[in-house]
Amino acid sequence: MTHTHGHARTHSHHPRPIPPTHSAPFGRAVCAMITPFTASGALDLDGAQRLADRLVAEGCDGLVLSGTTGESPTTTDAEKAELIRAVRGAVGDRAVIVAGVGTADTRHTVELALAAEKAGADGLLAVTPYYSTPPQDAVEAHFLDLADASGLPLALYDIPGRTGTRIAPETMIRLADHPRIVAVKDCAYDLLGTQKVLAETELAYYTGCDEYVLALYAIGGSGYVSTVANAVPRQVRAVIDAFDAGDTAGAARLQRRAVPLIELMMASGLPGTVTAKALLGRLGLPAGPVRAPLRPAGQEVTDGLLAAYERLVAV
Repeated sequence: MTHTHGHARTHSHHPRPIPPTHSAPFGRAVCAMITPFTASGALDLDGAQRLADRLVAEGCDGLVLSGTTGESPTTTDAEKAELIRAVRGAVGDRAVIVAGVGTADTRHTVELALAAEKAGADGLLAVTPYYSTPPQDAVEAHFLDLADASGLPLALYDIPGRTGTRIAPETMIRLADHPRIVAVKDCAYDLLGTQKVLAETELAYYTGCDEYVLALYAIGGSGYVSTVANAVPRQVRAVIDAFDAGDTAGAARLQRRAVPLIELMMASGLPGTVTAKALLGRLGLPAGPVRAPLRPAGQEVTDGLLAAYERLVAV
């Protein structure tokens, strides 16, 4: 099959071959796991092990630890390493462990990457440095420094709504040449840009937006990194399983069925960490409080989450 790009149909134009399928270096079904705390706000390693074990048993191929959902801005470097060791102890080689190492500081990010590698992580996830709004050449240099620093595969996390800085598609295409830059967690809400990178690289694309699980997968994505999967890992996984089985209409139905819970967890004005911990707590699963400046969800919000959860799992 000949792939043409736009009107460039002559032999003088040689785009990279489009890979027939995109690999999934961290598995297809990945949960952005919360970090459980005790009632007093300390790290709950026992709870983390129990939650991780449940998530893997219910269909998660991989777990992202210390991402945004894992409250990475308010956990210490030592806690991040402890969490990796504890979860590795619980899941063994049944799941891929990806460590969130993104910070606003390249040097600190590299330190976290090396600590994660030492603690037993399989891969790294890093956002663009936030607040300082680096230009694209600086973004590129930051990720190259990080990829050079450790032996672990790296996923670039493109979430300009939180960091203030895009990873431009052109930057992504250049970064794909690095042997350890293997994946993207995509929260840019730019399907055109995403498809440009998919066409030109072999980067594995994971959606970080639960409402896009099927949409990104259907255009050649590798899977998802889901916050909603903390509560309903099997229901999120069912969407891509149906698609893989050739039941595209069924996959669409399953995606739409999850929308009420997705909306309440991810688009109600509260961070996903807050809503996920509220729901898990109500279900009697390890969660605990959130750390300041975040505040717990109120009773009404939690009641709504539980009702949406019960409707989703009842079918």
